[in-house]
Amino acid sequence: MSLVLRASHIAKQYGRTPVLNNISMSFEEKGIYVLMGDNGSGKSTFLRICALLEDPDGGSANYEVNGTLLPRDINLRRRISLVLPGVGAFNTSVHQNVLYGLKLRGIKGNDASRKAARAIDFVGLDHKKEQNALTLSSGETQRLGLARALAIEPEVLFLDEPAAFVDARNREIIEEIIRNLAGDSRRTVIMTTHNRRQAQRLSNRLFFLENGNLRPA
Repeated sequence: MSLVLRASHIAKQYGRTPVLNNISMSFEEKGIYVLMGDNGSGKSTFLRICALLEDPDGGSANYEVNGTLLPRDINLRRRISLVLPGVGAFNTSVHQNVLYGLKLRGIKGNDASRKAARAIDFVGLDHKKEQNALTLSSGETQRLGLARALAIEPEVLFLDEPAAFVDARNREIIEEIIRNLAGDSRRTVIMTTHNRRQAQRLSNRLFFLENGNLRPA
């Protein structure tokens, strides 16, 4: 059963400043959607609303399966995940960091270890799985954040500027990780960037957020 996000007439303003203006969009096809826009254009706000972490002032972000609207409960929230730029890490090993979200979902033992190991390997940190996560570089920590999200196998994955604030080598690795996600027919990836070349390299579908409005490239 495929999870579909439908954003309907979403509006948001902070104080008297409008940020999002009546945005509607359906994310029905799997693949990588990239939202481009300048800093402050509302990209992160749109992602937080769609990830059910912030309420819009108008409109709604709804999820459906086979045309049936799903309740906005913990079961739905566990099917989606948002990775922010500059993610934090716990004072324990990389492996234990990735296990955390699985434990919250009641996944333990060998099943949890397998899922964590697979995610760590996917982001290229297998050689550092027993290293304390606080000793990772900023780029490696961002990859750890991706591993934590991927371990719980979200059906809709939001990535907010996933390669921001990292060195060139880790940016290349993160972009390769995202490209590899494009081949997963079970998952929709929705990411933001203000880097046009990166957007063109990674997107299956590219959109621009400008003056509160969303338009296709």
